[in-house]
Amino acid sequence: MGRRQVYHVTKTNEGWQGKLTSGKRASVVGKIKEDVVKKTIRIARNTGKCIVKIHSVDNKVQETRRYD
Repeated sequence: MGRRQVYHVTKTNEGWQGKLTSGKRASVVGKIKEDVVKKTIRIARNTGKCIVKIHSVDNKVQETRRYD
């Protein structure tokens, strides 16, 4: 069984970002959280099995979505 890629959608000073856990740079950036979530999920699902953790403004995990 392969490992799942884990992406996080988090708040930044400029807006929101979607980033792979081990990534050096964000895969997605934007001002509107919902747009960043959608784009991050699209990228994550293209990698195969993945998890997208969506954080709130205070950086707590608000929601976790798994895709197979």
